[in-house]
Amino acid sequence: MRLSRGLECECAGGAACPDGAANGTCLTQPGGYCFVAVEEVLDENGYIVLDRSAGCLPPDESGFMQCKSAQVPHQHPKGIECCSDRDLCNQRLSPLLPAPPAGPDDAGPALRPPAAGSPAALLAAALCVALLAALGACLLLLRRRRAGKRPPSPPAPRAPTLADASSGSGSGLPLLVQRTVAKQIQMVESVGKGRYGEVWLARWRGEKVAVKVFFTTEEASWFRETEIYQTVLMRHENILGFIAADIKGTGSWTQMLLITDYHENGSLHDYLQTVVLDAHALMTMAYSVVSGLAHLHMDIFGTSGKPAIAHRDIKSKNILVKRDGQCAIADFGLAVRYVAERNEVDIAPNTRVGTRRYMAPEVLAERLDGANFEAFKTADMYSLGLVLWEMCRRCATGDKAQHVEAYALPYHEFVPPDPSFEDMHAVVVAKGIRPPVPARWRASEPLATLAALMAECWHANPPVRLTALRVKKTLARYNTETTVKLV
Repeated sequence: MRLSRGLECECAGGAACPDGAANGTCLTQPGGYCFVAVEEVLDENGYIVLDRSAGCLPPDESGFMQCKSAQVPHQHPKGIECCSDRDLCNQRLSPLLPAPPAGPDDAGPALRPPAAGSPAALLAAALCVALLAALGACLLLLRRRRAGKRPPSPPAPRAPTLADASSGSGSGLPLLVQRTVAKQIQMVESVGKGRYGEVWLARWRGEKVAVKVFFTTEEASWFRETEIYQTVLMRHENILGFIAADIKGTGSWTQMLLITDYHENGSLHDYLQTVVLDAHALMTMAYSVVSGLAHLHMDIFGTSGKPAIAHRDIKSKNILVKRDGQCAIADFGLAVRYVAERNEVDIAPNTRVGTRRYMAPEVLAERLDGANFEAFKTADMYSLGLVLWEMCRRCATGDKAQHVEAYALPYHEFVPPDPSFEDMHAVVVAKGIRPPVPARWRASEPLATLAALMAECWHANPPVRLTALRVKKTLARYNTETTVKLV
């Protein structure tokens, strides 16, 4: 009989326990299930070991892990079992792994070795003898040349670290290592949810990382974001650092994981609600955001070049604040690339269309030319102008730094909290309204400089808008001139 309070289940394994604790217990929602799952994984030394996890499942299939056969406790797929008859019932479960693939003896006569007297066998034997003779000659020659000297011992194999992800081309750890990393992740706590899935704080080899777990309906977003992050020369200090990506599952539940750097300050949207900026902090943030966008928009030619990329969902929630006050652009599930060799725009097959509040007028009016890559870049610049507006509201001015506006989203006074496509079209396109610029901004630097830039970024005519590189150069020149004046 089900308990109205929900089941108490054994909880083991970092991916199964809400707080990452081992050998503990968890409490399901009423109608939930207890589960045990096993799978073969690679440990940090590359050996195959059996990984067991146990925990709680919600009554529906929208939880962190899914057990689609939970309604029939004695007919589970191999690798996972569920139960719901009593507390701690999953302690007695012992799911089986899928049977190993057929061996060479079952593959049929085509895979059997040749007979001992066949021409193929004689040729193989002759080649082995010749190879052994050549190897012996090489060893003898090498021994004579060394003349008693012994070379230094090779260094011991080193386990991969997060530093390895930032080396080389900047596309994360090697693919084989990525799969090992994903299986060694220990989940700690959920730090955010969105329409794509859930973000967790996790640990890998004692270091904090962020794990983005995608809903099963967002496979296209996971695939596109992984593809963009692994682009050669993608890494930049103002683009969220990518570590690894993997898909985990036993056939009845699946996790699509994206592992990145972790920034404890969270998104720019959350940060600005509680923090008031001074002029220096404002310019640091603004310059870092536009630097990341300029790198994204830039195409680098050469054999290992980088294609131009447009983000298509620039907003304060997709920008993270780093510990040093700089920002990093994240969430590339909607990004598009320009393939210069074929003069084509590589658009991902994704049903998401961006965030309505930040959509450019030509997107709201459905006039954006999808075959013209520059159109996507200018749409990004419109969204950037709105993000700069959000930052400027939180920058204090005056001798006592008492003049500052409360945090607000763009167009907050013109549209509902969750505006429809029609709401935004009526304000941005039909009426041509843009977020208001307070008088104090025009009377104080650097707000006056940023106010002029954002007005050019959100211009109604896309070709008139500034490029990311132009905005970056303007802010760099302003910072240089300000430094000279202070000296």
